[in-house]
Amino acid sequence: MSETAGISTGIAKRYATAVFDLAKDGKAIKALESDVAALEAAMADSADLRTLLTSPLYSREEQSGAITAVAKKMELSDTTSNVLALLASKRRLFVLPQLLAVLQDMLADARGEVTAEVTTAKKLTKAQADKLANTLKAEVGKSITIKETVDESIIGGLIVKVGSKMIDTSIASKLNALQNTMKEVG
Repeated sequence: MSETAGISTGIAKRYATAVFDLAKDGKAIKALESDVAALEAAMADSADLRTLLTSPLYSREEQSGAITAVAKKMELSDTTSNVLALLASKRRLFVLPQLLAVLQDMLADARGEVTAEVTTAKKLTKAQADKLANTLKAEVGKSITIKETVDESIIGGLIVKVGSKMIDTSIASKLNALQNTMKEVG
């Protein structure tokens, strides 16, 4: 992890903890969940929003005005709107993606869930996803939410990450291991 990413994650964790605690104390966890989902969807859909968050070309005032307008248009909760305004005033909107990721983890933990990041060569069917979730639930002991990514370069198989554990059964990794073994032989 680069130093900048580590700093961003550290900042994001502090803000996420504060936001989560405020939402918990105000009994507004459901509102926070919907705000996080809405912001993640908006960032995925809007290149302009991503540019607003990361571009140093916008002044503090421009960022504050724009993010306040976005929060109002999206009808975000007061807590989330205030945090976005605070991030803009401190010129820290660039940590919003990490902040949302940390909040997702905290919300999932509060629900007793764990997120499994699954990379596949082609999209899993509903039956395959359910079977994988049940298998992982038996292993981890908590309810599993699958976050799936399709990457055709792995050829086949799965790469599953749950917390700090990773299981790589992809054909691409097996081919790489075989290639390395053959290099050692001769």
